Formats: sequence, structure tokens, C-alpha cells
Amino acid sequence: MSKIALVDDDRNILTSVSMTLEAEGFEVETYNDGQAALDAFNKKLPDMAVLDIKMPRMDGMDLLQRLRQKTQMPVIFLTSKDDEIDEVLGLRMGADDYVKKPFSQRLLVERIRALLRRQEATDGDAAGTTTGDTKVMERGELRMDPLRHAVSWKGNDVSLTVTEFLLLQALAQRPGFVKSRDQLMDVAYDDQVYVDDRTIDSHIKRLRKKMRAADPEFSAIETLYGIGYRYNEE
Repeated sequence: MSKIALVDDDRNILTSVSMTLEAEGFEVETYNDGQAALDAFNKKLPDMAVLDIKMPRMDGMDLLQRLRQKTQMPVIFLTSKDDEIDEVLGLRMGADDYVKKPFSQRLLVERIRALLRRQEATDGDAAGTTTGDTKVMERGELRMDPLRHAVSWKGNDVSLTVTEFLLLQALAQRPGFVKSRDQLMDVAYDDQVYVDDRTIDSHIKRLRKKMRAADPEFSAIETLYGIGYRYNEE
């Protein structure tokens, strides 16, 4: 049973969403502000967090920033209808997805399930099999180990979210070949989950930023404007 942390200052959302998630078989912990959630997370992390952006004491952005200092667990942001800037900022800071309020609870459940499946896939195969998807991949200075969800560039470790890892893996598997945004969406999200181009672009920008923190000269991910992205072995 996966444990989901739901953090929102709206008690109606906490009550209704937690009831829905529990009915779907999840264990749910609720918090009405970011600080209360962070205090609990410092003792024991959930499997995933769903965070409202605007909250008292500590908002969702601050909480995500604190979390990303120690964990890459999946995070979904809840944003109000007109908070496009917050959506982009949240994705650049390392959120895996966002859902706009007011939202369909069924959609939120599907997004949660999709992220958990991706997290399980990157955590490795419990039986210890070594298929092509789980073997260590090396492309030039890049080394990716799906079983340990580990990435290094020129020997320097790089900490990626689930979504960032999957996007980099998809690009690096076939150096020189272009991946369209639609193809990358299929890699990062289930078919029933719709995201727009801006979401993929935000993840790629965040991915580049992390790789350049390990190597300021990193340029292996190339943008082909209007087409997509490709990985060039260096």
C-alpha cells in the first residue's frame, strides 16, 4: 500500500481527496501547511506528495525546495486556474507534474498511479532481472543505472527526479536521433494523462540545469526548434 502525503490548507480538499485515495487503496496522511508536512517528512518520507502551492507558514514551492535537497520522491503540485507562472516554476524546481484546481479527482488518481508506476520502474526489478531497460547505460561521459536510479556525468553524480531520469534515458538510448515532444510525453506520462509542450520543455530545462551543475560545458541535449530534442554523444 503506497503512502500519499496530501498537503493543502483547504480542509474540504483534504477531506474529499483523502477519502477518494483511501477508497482506491492508498494510505493517506494529510497536512494543512507546508511546515507541518516538512516536520513529518523529516521523520519518515511518504511514497509521494501532493502539494498545494499557496499555503500558510510554508508554501508548496518552499516545501518542494527543501524536499529536493534530500529526496527525489514524486511530487504533484495543485495549482489554481491562473497560476501558469507557478506551474512552470514548480516544474523547473523539480515537481513531476501539476493538476489545476478545480480538478477531477479521477484525473488526480490517474496521475498519482502513473507516477508511482514510473517510480517503481526506476527502483529496479524485484526479481533482479537484467533486461535492456535495467542494464547500466553509458553514452560518452554519461552513465545511467536504472536499477539504482543513479546518473553520473564525467564521474559526478547528478540527482534527477523520476520524470527527468526517464526523459534523459529516452534521449540517450539513441544518440543522434530526434525525439519529438509527443514521443517524450509518451515516455514520461501514461496515455490517459495529458500534458502540454510547456511541461516537457520545463522538465528538459530543469534536466539541463542539473547536468550543467555537474559540468558547466554540458551540451549533449540539443533543441531542434519546432521538432523536439536529441542527445549528442560527447
